[in-house]
Parts: sequence; structure tokens; C-alpha cells
Amino acid sequence: MTTGMARLLIVDDEAAQLRALCDTLQMEGFSTTGFISAQQALAALRPGDFDLLLTDLMMPEMDGITLINAARRVDTALGAIVMTGHGTIDTAVRAMQGGALDYILKPFRLNVILPIISRALDVQRLRRENAELHAREKLKSAELAAAYHDLESFSYSISHDLRAPLRSMDGFAGILESEFADQLGEEGRRIIGVIRAGSRKMDELIVSLLEFSRAGRAAVQLDRVDMTLLAESAAVEVKALHTSPQAVVEVADLPAIDADAILIRQVWCNLIGNALKYSAKRPMPRVSVSGHVDHREAIYQVEDNGAGFDMRYADKLFGVFQRLHSSDDFAGTGVGLAIVHRIIVRHGGRIWAEGSPDVGACFRFALPLRAAS
Repeated sequence: MTTGMARLLIVDDEAAQLRALCDTLQMEGFSTTGFISAQQALAALRPGDFDLLLTDLMMPEMDGITLINAARRVDTALGAIVMTGHGTIDTAVRAMQGGALDYILKPFRLNVILPIISRALDVQRLRRENAELHAREKLKSAELAAAYHDLESFSYSISHDLRAPLRSMDGFAGILESEFADQLGEEGRRIIGVIRAGSRKMDELIVSLLEFSRAGRAAVQLDRVDMTLLAESAAVEVKALHTSPQAVVEVADLPAIDADAILIRQVWCNLIGNALKYSAKRPMPRVSVSGHVDHREAIYQVEDNGAGFDMRYADKLFGVFQRLHSSDDFAGTGVGLAIVHRIIVRHGGRIWAEGSPDVGACFRFALPLRAAS
């Protein structure tokens, strides 16, 4: 380590020895300040003024260990080295127990002093960097906690304060539709229908946003997951929601993985549900689910023979409210794939897609295989 004008506070009750040590270390590139009195040194000490304290162990008014402890109360980050003429193991142990980083034996030899000071400064630098890192982490944790609290408040407002007016709007429009239909006339009923459809669409968007937010906040609990059973159960669930009984969903044997079963089930529901939705206009909708292990990843795919998409716009697939098809052709809010992407990324994985217009699409995601503990 280069000294970089490291600042040394040196305390020794022997004036001649103190002066010689200060002069010698200054010639070696250190900045030195010396005192023959421990009390005077403490009076001059300010937090951050010095990098290292070199103190004699045996002094009349205050011994070196007591001085180190007193100095640390002024500057908690100050490192210390003890100088002693009693070169015994007991002295070294006592110095270390008293908080010293190292000790130097008298009479001084420059080739011994310099490496000890250099090591102590290295240790002190690491301590300071570690303290700064902990301080930054603490600040970051506080900022994240505040942001999480704000997000919770925002989610509550969305869920309750924003959805309540929409429900009222839809409710009152329903009353107009059912009790005043004759007075409204055909155009009035059409407008009421537009209002109700718009309020329901807005409510769907709010619910989707809440789901997207929850996907980013929920803690990931890793357990061994049978992906074949999980995909099969998800397929049964989403297939029941579609009106095409002839749709075929084939699930091959899938490699097991360590993952959060609840979150990954949502991935399967969204991907298989999308595949069924976009292939629903085919005479024979078909969705196939497969997977394999490649190096340190388990790769899964959901392939369909549906509407597909133009690969030029593939980068928009996983954005919130990004849709590549008209809502008149295919219902949806444009949030499902964004939720999938967020869940996969939170598992340390990746997701991508391939497709061609009017040919079909294939969505693949990879999850890391974790070493057995």
C-alpha cells in the first residue's frame, strides 16, 4: 500500500525518541503529529483527523491501552499500534486485547516499522470501507422500506379508492339500463353499454396492475416443484375458462426445479392461457408444453398454432399494457406476460419468445438448476 500521506498521531513520553520517530516517518512520506503527553494528544484529537495512532505502552499519566480506548471514544474509526520495549507474548496479547491492530518493539528498526504501519493502514482502510458499505446498505434498506410502504399505500388506494367509483358508475349505469331502458331509447341504451363496458375494462386494468405489483413484492419461497403436475393442473384450470372444447393441451414430462410453486403456477396459467386464447380461432387449437435440461438450466416451452406475432415487435411482448393484437380480436389487458417476465426474473431466470403471424408462437423460459445442499 502506498502511504498517500497517511496521517499518524504519535504519542511517546520520551521527547527525543518521539522527535526521531516523527522525523523518520515524515521522510518516508507520512504526515506525523507528535505529543509527549497522552492528555494533550486527546485534547488535539478530532474525528477523522488521523488514520492511525502510534502510542507508547508504558507512560506515566496514562498507559497506551487506556489512551487507545479514550481515543476511540473520540474517533471510533481510529486504528492503533502499540510501541513497547517489553517484547513478550503477554505484551502483544495485552495490546491486541486492548484494541491495537499490532505492536512495535523498541528500539525501533525502520525495516520493521514500515511493514507494520502499512498492514495496519490496510486493515484500517478495509474497516472504513466496510463501515461505509454497511452505512450505505442501511440507508438503502431504509429507502427500500419506505418505498415498500409507499407501494403498499398506493396499492391500497388503487384497490379501494379507485375501484369504488368504477363500481358505482357501473352500478348506476346498470340501474339506468334496467329501469329506464324505454325512456333512453336505442341510442341511450348503446351509450349506457359503452359506459358499463368501459368501467369494467378499467376495473380489469386496475386488477391486472395489482397482480403485477404483487408479483414483484411477494417473497420467493424455493421448494422442489414437480413441474409436470404443476403445468397439468394449470392447463386444466385455464382450459375450463375457454369456450373451445376441442382445444388440445399436451404436457410432456418436465424436469423438476427448485422454485416458488405458487408463482410458477401463475406463469403456467398465463402462458397456457395465452396460447389457448390466441389459438382459439383455429379449427383445431393445439398447445404443447415441453421442457429439458441444458447445462445448468431447466428450459420450458409453451407452443401453440395460433395467431402468432411479428418478430420485429418481440421486444414489446413483456411490457406492461403492450399488446401486439387488437383487443377487438383478442381480449386482455396486456399485463399477463409482464407478470410472467417479472416472476421468471425474480427466480434468476430468463424468458423469450418466437413467432410468425398466423402460424403460431412459442414461449420459452429458463430457470437455474441449484446445487443440492
